[in-house]
Amino acid sequence: MACPLITLTTDFGLRDPYVAEMKAVILGISPEVKIVDISHQVDKFNVRMGAYVLASASPYFAKGTIHVAVVDPAVGTKRRPLCIQTRHGYFIGPDNGVLVLAAKALEIEHVYELTNSTFMMPNVSNTFHGRDIFSPAAAHLANGKLPSDLGRETRKITTPEFAKVVRRKAGLVGEVIHVDDFGNIITNIGEKELAPMRTIKAVKVKVKNTWFTMRFCRAYGEVEAQEPLALIGSHNFLELSINQGNASRVFKVKNGDKVVLHRS
Repeated sequence: MACPLITLTTDFGLRDPYVAEMKAVILGISPEVKIVDISHQVDKFNVRMGAYVLASASPYFAKGTIHVAVVDPAVGTKRRPLCIQTRHGYFIGPDNGVLVLAAKALEIEHVYELTNSTFMMPNVSNTFHGRDIFSPAAAHLANGKLPSDLGRETRKITTPEFAKVVRRKAGLVGEVIHVDDFGNIITNIGEKELAPMRTIKAVKVKVKNTWFTMRFCRAYGEVEAQEPLALIGSHNFLELSINQGNASRVFKVKNGDKVVLHRS
């Protein structure tokens, strides 16, 4: 039987002991498990960025992988801790949207609220559920416990605005979910929403109340250097880019800005 795998995605950074504490709890419960760090450099409290990073990486892990994501500015409040079971694996974290992009892409089957204290640390801190609730839950799943053992099933799940794409007669309305180190503007508009536009050569894009016409390309190099383009990126989201340039600076776009897409 393959060794169970747990991934970690957080905004904790690596300066403090928080990530090591989570790993210590996991290994104390499930010593044979493998732990993979997706990222601990998510911008502080940036749920949108955490959701994008998790959704980008999680499809490439083996079936049955357990993903723990902790970008949790409301830790200790009434927001619920969840385990989401999908066709491909499990997602554990707060019900604040950080799990939603990834879980929906991999087809949600069941959602459980983590309520069974048997599978938590004996003393649960109000400020560190990553260590005291999410890590133990993941480790017990890796040991063969059923997700239904962790708590009651629920149909409620928070879907934030950044996980929603609105269809209009003229096109689509989404928003920026990430700006990468190249300055590419990555939107929440996915390949499925874009399917009716895949055959067109150009699109009209509105950002910051300004309309732009961009070529709809398959690769950055299909336009000259410093020219704008739109394309479906490697994580199957619409990107607005400038070949060998920085689109976010040119268009003065940041995370959360609305993006309107029409046929040219």
